[in-house]
Amino acid sequence: QVQLVESGGGLVQAGDSLRLSCFASGGPDRPHSVAWFRQAPGKEREFLAAISGSGTKTYYSDSAKGRFTIARDAAGKMAYLQMNSLKPEDTAVYYCAARPGHLSIMTGATAYSSWGQGTQVIVSS
Repeated sequence: QVQLVESGGGLVQAGDSLRLSCFASGGPDRPHSVAWFRQAPGKEREFLAAISGSGTKTYYSDSAKGRFTIARDAAGKMAYLQMNSLKPEDTAVYYCAARPGHLSIMTGATAYSSWGQGTQVIVSS
C-alpha cells in the first residue's frame, strides 16, 4: 500500500485560504486516485473531493464545490487541496486517501485502502 502524509493545516480566520498537501510514497508503481475527506468532532467522515489516477477527472461534494480545488502533480507523488473562503464550519481534521485506479473516482471512505494521519484545520470566526 502507498503511504500518505498530509501537511498544511493550521489556524486561520474566516475568509482565509489554505492549501493542504498530501505526499505519497512506497507501494506498487501504478496509478492511484486520491481523495480528500474531513472529520469534525462528533461527526462522520465526509468526502470532499477526488481526482483520478490519470489526473483527468475530478469530482467534488456539494460542500466543497466552488471553494475547494483538488490537484495533483504529474509524477503522482503529491496531491493538493486548495481551500478558499474558509468558514468556521470547515474546522475539522482533513485526510487524504488513495486507491489503485486510473480513471475511477469513488466517494465512499471504504473504497480507499490508504490513508494519511490527518492534518488539523481550525477556522476562527
